[in-house]
Amino acid sequence: MAYGVKIAKGDAYKRAAAKRRHIRIRKRISGTAERPRLVVTRSNRGIFAQVIDDIAGHTVASASNLDASIRGGEGDKSAQAKKVGALVAERAKAAGVEAVVFDRGGKQYAGRIAALADAAREAGLKF
Repeated sequence: MAYGVKIAKGDAYKRAAAKRRHIRIRKRISGTAERPRLVVTRSNRGIFAQVIDDIAGHTVASASNLDASIRGGEGDKSAQAKKVGALVAERAKAAGVEAVVFDRGGKQYAGRIAALADAAREAGLKF
């Protein structure tokens, strides 16, 4: 209990469950040079996407709603997620990536995560 802030048991449980899901997913998913991993990280305010080659340990491409072309744009958070998906797909294709493995980061495949994935598929990434 830091500075009198108390975390509800439900919130702590949800974070722990998401962490367990992410660890379980990462045991099965790994990115290679031919097929890197598309990692989606979501917070209450932001959404971030990275294309990672796990063998080399390099980030091939990345995008977020904090990029200048997306920041302050029109639309809700789902619309911003679509723009991030299209942008990360464009940058990945420019780096020579055609297919990826999708890592939803332990989050449910719905809402902003699904919007980003659909936009990346429409922009030409295969997964």
